[in-house]
Amino acid sequence: MADLSQLLQQGMRRRHLTAQALAERTGIRTPRIRVFAQDGARGPVHPTEAELAELAAALALPLPEVLDAARTPAEASQV
Repeated sequence: MADLSQLLQQGMRRRHLTAQALAERTGIRTPRIRVFAQDGARGPVHPTEAELAELAAALALPLPEVLDAARTPAEASQV
């Protein structure tokens, strides 16, 4: 399972997008995207499901894969 930060960084590289360009495509503020790309879902700022869906669409990633990558270890153990 990929971590959210790895998934976002790979998707941004593959599409040649900066955090600012991704923010313009999604409407998510640039600082939030930077935090997600750096810290993933384990950082101080947690992405909402709507934000994850927007990121998945903008990066042409499968939504289930993005949602799975955003789950923290505690959430994964509860399932």
